[in-house]
Amino acid sequence: MICILLVAGHGTLLETQIKYTYLSLHCQNDGTGLYSHLAGVPKALLPGVGGKKILDFWWETVNMRQLFSEVYLVTNADKYKHYERWATANDFPVGNLVNDGSTTLEGRLGAVADLELAIRSRRLSDDIMVIAGDMLCADQNFDIAQVLRFFRSKGGELAIYYEMEEGEETTSRGIVEVCPVTHRITRFLEKPNAGLTGSRLASVVFYCLRRQTLPCLAQFLDLHPCAEDRMLGRLWEWLVNEEKLPVFGMKLPTGFQLIGQVGLADYTKWLAHYSAKQQESPGKPITSRSYARIGLMGNPSDGFNGKTIAMTIANFWAEVTLTESQTLVLVPHPLNDPTEFGSLQDLYCISRKEGYLGGLRLLQATCKKFYHFCSKQGIALSKQNFTLKYDTNIPRQVGLAGSSAIVSATLKCLMKFYNITDGDLPRPVRANFILNVETEELFITAGLQDRVVQVYEGLVYMDFGKELMEGKGYGEYIPMDMNCLPPLWLAYLGDPSDSGRIHSNVRQRWLNGEPEVVEAMKSFAELTDQARNALQERDWSKLAELMDRNFELRRSVYTDECLGQGNLKMVELARQFGSAAKLPGSGGAVVGLCLDPHKLGELKRAFQEAGCVFCQVVPYDPSSSTVQDQG
Repeated sequence: MICILLVAGHGTLLETQIKYTYLSLHCQNDGTGLYSHLAGVPKALLPGVGGKKILDFWWETVNMRQLFSEVYLVTNADKYKHYERWATANDFPVGNLVNDGSTTLEGRLGAVADLELAIRSRRLSDDIMVIAGDMLCADQNFDIAQVLRFFRSKGGELAIYYEMEEGEETTSRGIVEVCPVTHRITRFLEKPNAGLTGSRLASVVFYCLRRQTLPCLAQFLDLHPCAEDRMLGRLWEWLVNEEKLPVFGMKLPTGFQLIGQVGLADYTKWLAHYSAKQQESPGKPITSRSYARIGLMGNPSDGFNGKTIAMTIANFWAEVTLTESQTLVLVPHPLNDPTEFGSLQDLYCISRKEGYLGGLRLLQATCKKFYHFCSKQGIALSKQNFTLKYDTNIPRQVGLAGSSAIVSATLKCLMKFYNITDGDLPRPVRANFILNVETEELFITAGLQDRVVQVYEGLVYMDFGKELMEGKGYGEYIPMDMNCLPPLWLAYLGDPSDSGRIHSNVRQRWLNGEPEVVEAMKSFAELTDQARNALQERDWSKLAELMDRNFELRRSVYTDECLGQGNLKMVELARQFGSAAKLPGSGGAVVGLCLDPHKLGELKRAFQEAGCVFCQVVPYDPSSSTVQDQG
């Protein structure tokens, strides 16, 4: 791979304004001379973020022999001496400076002609990465190796884009429309008029060209004899829209500025903006929470193209904190990831009750999957490191989605840290991501409803119908009103078994098309639709009846032996006090609805005397709660 840095532009507007400011200050005998040392300096050699020159950043980024066999710099005759001095001071091979011979804006060749000159004069026949070396980049540490890997994984050219910030006009950039599945650029519009596209994805001079495409440059130049038409944006517009070449897009979650003819106000504005951003981020912890959930209706049909209603609860949560650091560190939890024990007997008792695997594996698997996801989705991450630690009060192995809460909270932190937006990782896809971390990376038996409700938060109706799942890859997820909910209670076993074992062989029976299982899953979906109506109409008697029917249907399919005596006893105990009850998850806990508030105290005492933990459900409503992400 060969890299070509283009710095042959004539920044006449910026230079003129810097010179005018200097002369004005000089004439007024003002000794400050704010811009005096910048008079005559080409744009790429102006100070960038952190004080180093803009070009210094790009040279540091591409100066890697393991990635690029050669790096060339294309400049003009007017500023050649500046870049020659820079090259000798920065260990850049002076022999790789290409002079296009132009001395004025009117006599310029155009960016495509500059690129073609470098390729032709140096007889280059390799894949090419081309970057404007005078662009100001907000992120000073992105992973360019990730860009190259993505380019090589595709059978076409590559254009880097970013999501425009508020206040930026699409008429000032090349705008791309990108297929979210294939990542192919379907349309390229160079500085489009308002209303031509709804996209705010801006292409910048940061491209990869395959060696077999290089002859197209001469063809483009023949068709466009005027220098003002020889912009790189016009080239890519031609390649995508007219030549129909396969051009793919990769997103950098950062901003780019000082593109084309810009003035002193643009330079000072964006330099201050990006510098302030960089100063804000280091060392500031990011803390995110995800909440336990209870399945109110329809579970476990979420794994069988059914329908469910679930709700996040504020009683229990998992919290993850991310802090930028020199190396990447995953901090073990002192209780959930013990490495020191009082004795061999202590190790035996803890391992017997808690198992061998705590939350650390969840952090690690989420980070691995996140990097893989971003690489496949064409999102280049910055090379920042961090320290992750977690805490949780969700009881283990009682089916309240404690594992997925840790994964969900970790993902929130990673998205915020790397500036990944909801557009990059939409909520339905995020739920699939969390499920895949558990099932594909850690082989945890899990259903999708937990992850959906933890991503959306609140009370959520979910339809996992086959056509939806196969057509879109996810179901239909509808948040429901939480202004008035019935008084729900939750009880769980003090010494539960592994909640993941409860699904038994039902999945295989369903895959085999066993009528009893297939019909049961359809019935779960019907109960869910009825429960949705009951919730909307606040018909708690109907809801209680449906909860009991949900449990009995589950019991008929899974059998008493599979459900386990602990779960059966909790349901039976609830019914002794006239309360509806069902499993809120895969086992180890029951959620109930007691229509007679006078019996609630007796119910609580009975569960406590049976060795269970009992609590009133506190719904977590994201629209009204102040307990949210920090950082």
